[in-house]
Amino acid sequence: MYYKGKILISTPDISNDIFSRSVILMIEHNDQGAFGLLLNKKSPEPSKILEKLFQTKISVYNGGPVENDKVFFIVKGAPITELFVKLDANFYLTEDIESVITAIINNQLQLEDVRIFSGYSGWSPGQLEQEIERKSWIVVDVFQLDYTLVEEDLWKKIMQNLGGEFLLWANAPKDVSLN
Repeated sequence: MYYKGKILISTPDISNDIFSRSVILMIEHNDQGAFGLLLNKKSPEPSKILEKLFQTKISVYNGGPVENDKVFFIVKGAPITELFVKLDANFYLTEDIESVITAIINNQLQLEDVRIFSGYSGWSPGQLEQEIERKSWIVVDVFQLDYTLVEEDLWKKIMQNLGGEFLLWANAPKDVSLN
C-alpha cells in the first residue's frame, strides 16, 4: 500500500526528536521510498532571515531533517510555474523559488497563499512501511486541509478528531514522564 496524498501523524512512541507530535503530508511514496513535508514545525532562523529581507512576517517550516538547504513551497491556487506537483484541486508543490518570489513581488501571488519549507522528510524503500507496522505513525486521509494555514496545534487537533485512544494522546503532556 502506498501513502501518497495521506497525512502521517506521529504516535507518542516518537518523542524527543523532530518527529515528536508531527504531522506529515506525504508527497510521494513508491517502491523507491517516500517523501513528505512536516506541516506543523516552524523553523525560527530561516523565518527571521526572510522577515528581515522582505520586511514582513514570514514563517518558514521545517519540512524534515533531510537537505535543509532545499526550499519547497506549497501554494494555493493556479500554478504560476511549469515546475510543480499537483497535491489536490487547490494546492501544488514547487521548488521554483524564482517564480514564487517574482509572483509575490508582482502581486500575482499573495504571501498568505504560500507555505515555505526548509528540508523534507524522506524514507528509503520499505522504511516507512516498517515504521507504520511498528505503530510509529497513524495514516489519515486528508479532507479539505488548508496547507497554507498556520496551525501550531495541528497534531493535537487531528488526534482529538480521531477520538478514542487518540483523544488520550492529544491531551497527554509533551513529556509523558511529567504525567
